[in-house]
Amino acid sequence: MTDTRRSLFRRAAGALVGLVALAALPAAARAETTIDDIISRGKLVVAIDTTTPPYGMLDSQMQPTGFDVELAQMIAKTIGVPVEFVTVTSPGRIPALLTDRADMVVSIFSITAPRALQVAFSIPYASQSSVVLAPKSVNIKSAKDLVGLKVGVTRGTGEDGLLTAQAEANPGIEILRFDDYASISQAMLSGQIDAMGGGDYGDIYLKKSAKGDDFELKYVLKTFYFGIGVRKDNLQLLQWLNTFIFTVRQDGTLDALSQKYRKTPLPTLPTF
Repeated sequence: MTDTRRSLFRRAAGALVGLVALAALPAAARAETTIDDIISRGKLVVAIDTTTPPYGMLDSQMQPTGFDVELAQMIAKTIGVPVEFVTVTSPGRIPALLTDRADMVVSIFSITAPRALQVAFSIPYASQSSVVLAPKSVNIKSAKDLVGLKVGVTRGTGEDGLLTAQAEANPGIEILRFDDYASISQAMLSGQIDAMGGGDYGDIYLKKSAKGDDFELKYVLKTFYFGIGVRKDNLQLLQWLNTFIFTVRQDGTLDALSQKYRKTPLPTLPTF
């Protein structure tokens, strides 16, 4: 190979390497969605779950309502665009972000370290305790009392992981998984399961049914804090959300939402 050919070959190889690197870099850059992008598009796309009252549910006109829904509407109003809701179940929240179906998830999205490997969380805007609910007639004070019982959980939730761990430590607990809160509540009311994992607000909604007064909170599993989820590379959007949440925490807006939908004051929330 002549010097001229070697030189041309090196230049071509260098150009090819550069093109490969250039093709890889913009892919990450293009994935970022900024506030300006949302304004230019003319809408904010938010993933919600309408089967988790009082955070997400459908009203008498079959329209989304609840704590999370109203919070998402406030976010869109502050940005200055309408909101478009994408309905998901608990297991579908992270995929909705990773496949660009939604700009953010506002759906009782508990902040956990494993989830933070895939998505980024805002500072907490609300919290709840995951608990075990069961008929008053059943004596349940701890996981040991669940041995021999069928326990329902909503797939992919915090209580799913907690009760699965308790079942592993206490052989004989049968875990049944459901796709949404409505399904697990119906299973509880129909006697398909003996107990269920849910939020500390869950007994309120069970009591709305004819048989509901037979149910009560048995014991607390863990307290979780909810954050708004965004893709990990959407740092500008994440910073804006942190600022937004800070302001509505300070001015009493979030407390008013808690009083409206949870019938209780907003608890003290950490900031990280």
